[in-house]
Amino acid sequence: MRETKLLSWNVNGIRAIKGKGFLDWFYKESPDIICLQETKAHLDQLDADLKEPAGYHTCWNYPERKGYSGVAVFTKERPLDVRYDFGDSGLDLEGRVIVAEYPEFTLFDIYFPNGKSGPERLNYKMNFYETFLRYADSLKDAGKKLIICGDVNTAHNEIDLARPKENSKISGFLPEERAWMDRFFDHGYVDTFRHFNKEPEHYTWWDMKSGARARNVGWRLDYFFVSENLLPSVKRAFIMPEVMGSDHCPVGIVLKTG
Repeated sequence: MRETKLLSWNVNGIRAIKGKGFLDWFYKESPDIICLQETKAHLDQLDADLKEPAGYHTCWNYPERKGYSGVAVFTKERPLDVRYDFGDSGLDLEGRVIVAEYPEFTLFDIYFPNGKSGPERLNYKMNFYETFLRYADSLKDAGKKLIICGDVNTAHNEIDLARPKENSKISGFLPEERAWMDRFFDHGYVDTFRHFNKEPEHYTWWDMKSGARARNVGWRLDYFFVSENLLPSVKRAFIMPEVMGSDHCPVGIVLKTG
């Protein structure tokens, strides 16, 4: 048996976070795989040490629009296959998806849309959720073991944000968004952090403008989900609120495989 450590982090700009010690932290943690969201960079904007960190293969997805969205996977083991959408080329034009196939699991790195800017974006977000679920279910129904991580942009239950009543009409905690997450779990997926930890006041995002992080007035928006058929391999799930540099903090899991 071997342990596999996976991390996920919305870095809110990979070039910005590099200047805050990202690579030193990354090499110290030495994850087997790290999934990044909101990288906000094209490859021609990156130094070589970010494009291909020593000891890692990298996968990148980003939109035509520079300085927006984007996801990346740094992985010690080269994936068997990598895809960059859910089979719906018209949906993901914003660089939000990487699907990496490994011998023991299929990994999704996703930066789910934010629905706060208005009804059109909320509709896009909900359509994105539905398209993702159909695709994930098709893989799971074929016997695949799935890991899904990233910034989901929704807090599931009242325990997952500091001020649920005040935010009950804000995208990220709307009834329809939370109901979709209920349905997602009903389809046979598990929130790994809540599998191990039922305690309140564990968050992954804090509003930078209001100084909310110092007061721990936050939201849990970043997750590792697994399909139920992989759950026995998950030995630990954790949040790393002490890691600074973004308005989000990293989250992670440890698997025992092989």
